Amino acid sequence: MVDTEPQVAGGKVLWHFTMSLDGFVAGPNHAMDWMTGFSFRPQLAAEYVATTGAVLGGRDGWDTINGSRPYGGAWEGPIFVLTHHPEDVTPADGVTFLNCDVAEAVRIGLAAAGGKNLEVFSPTIGRQLLELGLIDEIDLHIAPILLGAGIRLYDNPSGVPIRLHRVGEGDPTSVVNVRYRPTTTASPSAPGASAG
Repeated sequence: MVDTEPQVAGGKVLWHFTMSLDGFVAGPNHAMDWMTGFSFRPQLAAEYVATTGAVLGGRDGWDTINGSRPYGGAWEGPIFVLTHHPEDVTPADGVTFLNCDVAEAVRIGLAAAGGKNLEVFSPTIGRQLLELGLIDEIDLHIAPILLGAGIRLYDNPSGVPIRLHRVGEGDPTSVVNVRYRPTTTASPSAPGASAG
């Protein structure tokens, strides 16, 4: 499969995640321990460190990561956390807790990004921004794992389907084909395993 072109700093609102094959960006309770053991394109993290001007995330995710910085701490820049309860947050260097609507949070984040990209690290905020037409690009790294439960990238059961165009050369409506083999299989005596 051909990878996408490298990300560029273009002042975009970029909804960016590593996602399981079944559509989860975090496990139950925002668990991220499943994200190890995958290989990415060389220099991928450095690409995002160079093109990201600011980060916008949600309170649940922020509380789960306990204040760690994106890209293993290699990225330095302003982080904005959208919360309905800024009065009970623990302050952190370089982090601003916002209590406003998502459109205002994007305006603040883009201004702080200084012409680079504003990366959105929240499924809930990303969905709201998508509905408002404020997402410029969705950038996904699909990991070869099935989680079965957790936090979905896009969860909007009552909404209408949103069609997307693939970025890059070729037909923008082409389907991306992936093929994987399981590395573990159920033993014949496991519950739910079929005989013969």
